[in-house]
Amino acid sequence: MARTTLLFKDVRRWALVAACAPLVMLAGCPQNPGATTAKVPAQATAPAIANNPTGKAQPAGKVAAAKPQPVDPEKSYKEQQLINHAEQLYRNGVDNYSAGHLDAARADFDSAVDAMLMSGMDLKGDPQLADEFDHLVSAVNSLEMVALKQGNGFSPTIEAAPLDAANEVTFPANPALTAKLEAELKTTQSDFPLVINQYVAGFISYFSNSPTGHAHLLRSLERAGRYKDMISKDLREEGVPQDLIYLAVAESGFQPQVVNAQSGAGGMWQFMPFQGAYGLTRNGWFDERFDPEKSSKAYARYMKELYNQFGDWYLAMAAYNWGPGNVQRAVMRTGYADFWELYRRNVLPTATKNYVPGIIAAIIMAKNPTQYGLDKVVPEPAVVSDTVTVSYAVDLRLVADVTNATLPEIVGLNPSLLRMTTPRDIPFDLHIPVGTSELFASRIKQIPEDKRDTWRFHVVHEGETLDGIATTFHTHASDIAEENGVTGNDGVDAGDELVIPIAAPRAVAHPQTYKVRRGDTLVTVADRFGVTVEQLRRWNHLRSNAVATGHLLRVSEPVKLAPRVRSHSRSSRGSARSSASSHSKSHGSERSTTKKTSEKSKHTVSKTKRKATR
Repeated sequence: MARTTLLFKDVRRWALVAACAPLVMLAGCPQNPGATTAKVPAQATAPAIANNPTGKAQPAGKVAAAKPQPVDPEKSYKEQQLINHAEQLYRNGVDNYSAGHLDAARADFDSAVDAMLMSGMDLKGDPQLADEFDHLVSAVNSLEMVALKQGNGFSPTIEAAPLDAANEVTFPANPALTAKLEAELKTTQSDFPLVINQYVAGFISYFSNSPTGHAHLLRSLERAGRYKDMISKDLREEGVPQDLIYLAVAESGFQPQVVNAQSGAGGMWQFMPFQGAYGLTRNGWFDERFDPEKSSKAYARYMKELYNQFGDWYLAMAAYNWGPGNVQRAVMRTGYADFWELYRRNVLPTATKNYVPGIIAAIIMAKNPTQYGLDKVVPEPAVVSDTVTVSYAVDLRLVADVTNATLPEIVGLNPSLLRMTTPRDIPFDLHIPVGTSELFASRIKQIPEDKRDTWRFHVVHEGETLDGIATTFHTHASDIAEENGVTGNDGVDAGDELVIPIAAPRAVAHPQTYKVRRGDTLVTVADRFGVTVEQLRRWNHLRSNAVATGHLLRVSEPVKLAPRVRSHSRSSRGSARSSASSHSKSHGSERSTTKKTSEKSKHTVSKTKRKATR
């Protein structure tokens, strides 16, 4: 039932893996929705690399190691050095996690994964390294819900679901209230079998009279407007009662980016992170449990499967919360295939006993808003978007640039993305503002595909100059001029469309340093040098965004003593600064188009001042 939820997505977050990594399988969890154990275990302990009966942190390579294979001694030595290095970084992360230094823990875990990805070794082909990498990623995944709790302001603040607030509340019997509600129920229209008893009445009383409970329920019903039509369609297609939409009130309060810190269940419908289960994909780039559309389809299918198994909607709901195997065993043990009888016989956990009547109470109150002070609820507008499928890495800042949107808007339309960029070489359905698909297509083609994860796009505003634009994007005016065919005394006019070439951060033999000035923060320093805050923290072993005036910061990464990373293993992030493009009025004549070959990209592109597209 009630789940303690917290923010999962940090849109400037560390990237776990470039390749698809196995998902952490929590103890006692099934590999498919129809398995016979609980959907949400009582407790998921961290931070163990693999199955660990002690519950204490262990080195990644010390658990479930692959069977040794004959290898070259020198190769074996390098592999062990890499494993030792990754394990040490992981242990540093565990220490920071235990001390409550979540930012530092995140940076350490990022470094541990990066150390293996950047080694140049064959992580998939070598059994020992593959085993080490799998266990490392699983261990990091088990901690990421807490390690990523620190947001950056782009993702919404996560509120407690209504049933969370009532988790410890007890409801004494109130025969008078029960009788009154039974009379009201006779006029309530629903395609779901509703019932009034002392348990349901207790939750109605709580949601009506508790300021906290009422506020949480009200906010959930407001947020439901974003997804109601979409979810309704999915439920209808699967033949599931429409009013089961209110199960999301208990699970997440209709918030798509929540995660249970103990179990790892995530998203609007709180699915467990099982590989391939529910038809949802999760990898180092995106997690479809957080995609409202795809997860809602999966929810409707799963509820239909549970109903087909139990033949009763109340038992199906209990199975959704406790696990179908547990409910089935309770039925077989007592001989009663009836939720309320199982309740009275005390064979259900407290969370599940509250789960079903709490949802029924929410349905009844939502169907009778006037009686319960919910008639003033104004549902939030439905989330709508255009969808373009991309198979290349494109930074969300660039997506915002070319669609005349803000970065928070693009982030909000793509809650399943775990990074600030789409995957490389993996198709992804990118959601953009309604009516911008043609604009996106026409503008994005002006930028070489291999530069879309670093380069930017800008529509010139009145009074802007090339020098000023270059300063904003931390690049050079000459590079912008060359890329856009601006020559001689040509200036830029309001409405001109400019491709902004930005060099990806690169490793240098001697790290560049910067002396912190008064008023500087890691965010402003990151913007100045075109790197991320996470990189600055990692390179300088910092535990927060605070930095003292006069402190000498490394602002570039030193060369690592390892072979060069393969081009497909990591993606560049580009500038950490967000710049929301506005739609400026075009004026003046088109300038002539010239074509040049860029020495950096070796890609022939159109070098022209581009007028803003309406």
